[in-house]
Amino acid sequence: MVEHQQQDTSRKRRRFALEQPPPQQPQPYVDNRKRTDERKRTDDREGHFEFNLGDNLTSRYKILSKMGEGTFGRVLECWDRQTREYVAIKVVRSIRKYREAAMIEIDVLEQLAKNDQGGSHCVQIHTWFDYRNHICIVFERLGPSLFDFLRRNEYSPFPVDLVREFGRQLLESVAYMHDLRLIHTDLKPENILLVSSEYIKLPGRKRSSSDETRFRCLPKSSVIKLIDFGSTAYDNHKHSSIVSTRHYRAPEVILGLGWSYPCDMWSIGCILVELCSGEALFQTHENLEHLAMMEKVLGRPLPEHMIQRADRGSEKYFRRHRLNWPEGAVSRESIKSVKKLDSLKNMLSPYLECSRSSFIDLLHQLLKFDPKERLTARDALGHPFFQTS
Repeated sequence: MVEHQQQDTSRKRRRFALEQPPPQQPQPYVDNRKRTDERKRTDDREGHFEFNLGDNLTSRYKILSKMGEGTFGRVLECWDRQTREYVAIKVVRSIRKYREAAMIEIDVLEQLAKNDQGGSHCVQIHTWFDYRNHICIVFERLGPSLFDFLRRNEYSPFPVDLVREFGRQLLESVAYMHDLRLIHTDLKPENILLVSSEYIKLPGRKRSSSDETRFRCLPKSSVIKLIDFGSTAYDNHKHSSIVSTRHYRAPEVILGLGWSYPCDMWSIGCILVELCSGEALFQTHENLEHLAMMEKVLGRPLPEHMIQRADRGSEKYFRRHRLNWPEGAVSRESIKSVKKLDSLKNMLSPYLECSRSSFIDLLHQLLKFDPKERLTARDALGHPFFQTS
């Protein structure tokens, strides 16, 4: 997943569409019959499953469309002839490392389903099978991701009351994972799916008196599901790898300090800002600029104890125990990008007609530089912002 993120050099981001099904866990479905036309087919050069619309993915599933594609493989919309319902099937590339990652994801999904008492807001595995050297994971078909919805809505932000509902469900799903000692590590709007695709159309604001009436769309249902557990980690040893999509990456990850549950909480803070404003909080692809943006938006410097413990690869970002900015900037454009940023409070004020102080306080509690000081998912659910009816 991180490999794909590093290649992402624009605001456009692909949808990684997983999806979800019922809580029961039937045995993996395996079709042992071999068809002549299937044996002749080959994958593409990158190991992606090649298909035509209308093809069968085993005799049980008919392929209707491609819903998404990423470094892991492809997600196909299929018709399940056995249950007579639409499903989404994640077809993993026929490459060893992706197959191994898929089996780990299946283990996580099965653990989530096994312990779910209802209301976890986590996607659950329906079944899985191995087809022509591709691990295939079956989920129920869901609606668009929150990022897809923002993009189709021309990045018009969600109302704060809807952000509250999304935030509450997201925190419930992450709290559930953390209770099971699981860390998602790749929380972002692309990995949060609306259960329903239905929406309502409302008149928007005119930019001027001569403009045509603009419309904004709002989802009919606020119910969401957390997806994509391919990067999920067990909290059983110290983690030092680079995780999370750039825009949602916590400072301890950038500095190589090791990470745990709090890295998910930082990502949630970034997500809530984006849902409220319509734009990613930290739009950057370079570490020093990213850290400088954090200091500017949050209005405080990185703690000295974190700077002192930074790994060797991060030492170049500092000078005399402070961020080497703007001296170390890679370009004038980078300096301008940081300079134009406002404080978190001023940035969100235009979008907050109510709950302003409680929402800003919640964000500051989630976006603490020191991971030990961040709210846990359970504590965040008790924050005054979520007590507002």
